[in-house]
Amino acid sequence: MSSEAFMALIVYAFVTSITPGPNNVMLLASGVNFGFVRTIPHALGIGGGFLTLLLAVGFGLGALLTALPALHVVLKIAGGAYLLYLAWRIAMSRAMASGNAKARPMTFLEAAAFQWVNPKAWVMAVSAMAIYTNPANPFASVMMVALAFAAVNVPSVSTWAGFGTALRGFLADPVRLKWFNIAMGLLLVASLWPMIR
Repeated sequence: MSSEAFMALIVYAFVTSITPGPNNVMLLASGVNFGFVRTIPHALGIGGGFLTLLLAVGFGLGALLTALPALHVVLKIAGGAYLLYLAWRIAMSRAMASGNAKARPMTFLEAAAFQWVNPKAWVMAVSAMAIYTNPANPFASVMMVALAFAAVNVPSVSTWAGFGTALRGFLADPVRLKWFNIAMGLLLVASLWPMIR
């Protein structure tokens, strides 16, 4: 891969990682409700889960989904149902969690597993592998794409948790927090639109 192509890949990884989507909406809400430190496992889970999805797509899972459209439909339905459940949980949250609160942010494993049903993650993975890999050198090019996303994804998505943490003071008012969480739940539902059209 040329240096120009690699820089284009880095830009693609950055833009797709930092723009709004289900992961970033959930990290923003988690930053507000739980703070940055408690949200770190969630952000790391996104990075780890997306990396495994990316490698799986690069090494053949994308072709399997193309060959079996019914599997793709099942993934879309499962992902949509899980996003609706998460949106409901966020929208119904009414108080910021303290360190001992019963409510908790997503764990590393939950966030990693979510990538496999996240429609934006699938679009990112399939597009990156289709555009930036070289059929003449598949292993090396898949690993280059994975390396680019590994370097860019977690810092990019973590900024959303940082934004949420910065809003904690303003949203300490229970009425503001209630409406913020409702708005975040609705945004998460809205993120389903690309999947259903």
